[in-house]
Amino acid sequence: MPLDVHELMKQVGRIRVVTSRLMDEHLSGEYKSVFKGQGIEFDEVREYTPGDDVRSIDWNVTARMGHPYVKRFCEERELTILFVVDISGSQSFGSGDRSKAEVAAELTGLLALSAVRNQDKVGLVLFSDRIERYLPPRKGRTAVLRLVREVLAMEETSRGTDLAGVLRFLNRVQKRRAVVFLVSDFIAENYEKELRATARHHDVLCARIQDPRELELPDAGLVELEDPESGALMLVDTGSRKLREGFRARAAADHAALTQTFRRLRIDNLDLATDRPFVQEVHRLFQQRKHRRRGRGGKR
Repeated sequence: MPLDVHELMKQVGRIRVVTSRLMDEHLSGEYKSVFKGQGIEFDEVREYTPGDDVRSIDWNVTARMGHPYVKRFCEERELTILFVVDISGSQSFGSGDRSKAEVAAELTGLLALSAVRNQDKVGLVLFSDRIERYLPPRKGRTAVLRLVREVLAMEETSRGTDLAGVLRFLNRVQKRRAVVFLVSDFIAENYEKELRATARHHDVLCARIQDPRELELPDAGLVELEDPESGALMLVDTGSRKLREGFRARAAADHAALTQTFRRLRIDNLDLATDRPFVQEVHRLFQQRKHRRRGRGGKR
């Protein structure tokens, strides 16, 4: 059932407080060092002076003028951050205090707050097996709170997950390069082609959210399980050691395969879980990207 207005505002307020504290205590300044300045735009050409990087020489202008000219670039003054958040049926699952949807809302709040503090635009796409909601990129704290509210307020659905469809939609509506946070459990098929195309045009980061019970079954005897996206019911004997081991092996193989896909496409990813804080994983990703940029001399 959807949250009532009072409960919704309580959750939005809680996430605002939590994410503000996380920003101040753990990630202050990291967002800017990782994302600001990644995009550059051409400004002008000027005459070469000693000390300029010879790689910036504009050979066409140099040939016309008879002496060296270099291209001058400047940082783009703002970024566009898009949160593409899965709200399919499987996102409502949580075996503990938090569902995957709540983790997605908290992560969106943290990163969107970081973006707004740096004067960047934030936008949102909510999807299942269709586009449920699209909020074009906007600036300001009000935009952040609306993002969190929209993620939390969407009604539970039994719909599936069409990652390929939402990526095609994103590529149509967002022509200018953006930083895209794709937040999902990635329980979907046949989307690698679209993910590759999106990663060529945008800076894509994938946040995979899982629950411990999706990785390992407890020994709880006969249990009736329901697929949250199809509604199909299945009676499972979790007391079977063979079944539990097979389930664990399949989950581990699926996890490894998805990780390999991210690596093959050179996409950074976060591994988040409903039973643990995620700020350290975000910190790890920021540090990883910061070191990579330093290794490239600050250039993309």
